[in-house]
Amino acid sequence: MSSDAPHEVKFYKRHRDDDKVQTIPGLDALLGFPVKVRARLLATLSAVAKAPPKRFAGGGQWEAMHGDMTGYFEARVTSSTPNGKWHYRLFCVLDYTAQGKAIPLLVVLDGAAKRYQTTLSNARYAEVRDLGDEYRERNPRSFATAEDVSAAFGSD
Repeated sequence: MSSDAPHEVKFYKRHRDDDKVQTIPGLDALLGFPVKVRARLLATLSAVAKAPPKRFAGGGQWEAMHGDMTGYFEARVTSSTPNGKWHYRLFCVLDYTAQGKAIPLLVVLDGAAKRYQTTLSNARYAEVRDLGDEYRERNPRSFATAEDVSAAFGSD
């Protein structure tokens, strides 16, 4: 698969052997964000996937991570709320080896919100890396279904 091709956006769904409830951490995080932030992040994911990711020029909305997070990407939004200014992040990976998929994937693993000009803890980044390892551990991969996503948004 070519990294130059448009990508399909997927949300990682934890495997029952790792999480009996089979949570969808990225979707759960997204649903915890304000509605306008959700819309902006979903629009960013869609635009990045179509661009494709390595060609997307979105002024800080899509960034490759560095250091211990090399190989991960962030879809990012900064927003003012009644509680001050906040950064919202969805942590993603690009997948070119998923069995049964004809096009590359942009996979949302997890998300986080933090106050403006603060940092997430190393432990929080380690949790994201652990989810990334868990995701890559199985092939075929485990994804949220269209029904999972529809049900999540229908419960707003």
